[in-house]
Amino acid sequence: MNLETMKPGKELGNTQLTDRIIAAAIRVHRELGPGFLESIYEAALALEFTSAGIPFERQKPLPILYLGQRVGEHRLDILVASSVVLELKATCELENIHFAIVRSYLKAANLQDALLLNFATTKLTIKRVGREYRPEVNHCDLHV
Repeated sequence: MNLETMKPGKELGNTQLTDRIIAAAIRVHRELGPGFLESIYEAALALEFTSAGIPFERQKPLPILYLGQRVGEHRLDILVASSVVLELKATCELENIHFAIVRSYLKAANLQDALLLNFATTKLTIKRVGREYRPEVNHCDLHV
């Protein structure tokens, strides 16, 4: 198991939704196969989601903040039901940097769940990615 995938026993919080997303991605991959640009798979997934009644946004703008100030913007490939980030790839194989990038998107969007889908492989590569655990700190409990 890749060190960047979810730990055993950990599941995404949106299991029913992610199962539906994965089913749609499998249908797209079976029909198109590997070899196209990410944008082609994105457009095909949009058709699948619309047909299945799954709410989504393509190329969702995501402001990037540093010290509370906007320093840039990224666009998520697809945001499903305002809760699951989809990062689409069409590459020989996924690398650890792809997982790190997805986790950065989750942090910036304040979300917990993502799917990393690689359409360039013979069999669709599906990786569930969760945001790293960050315990809430109660500032009243901090003593200087």
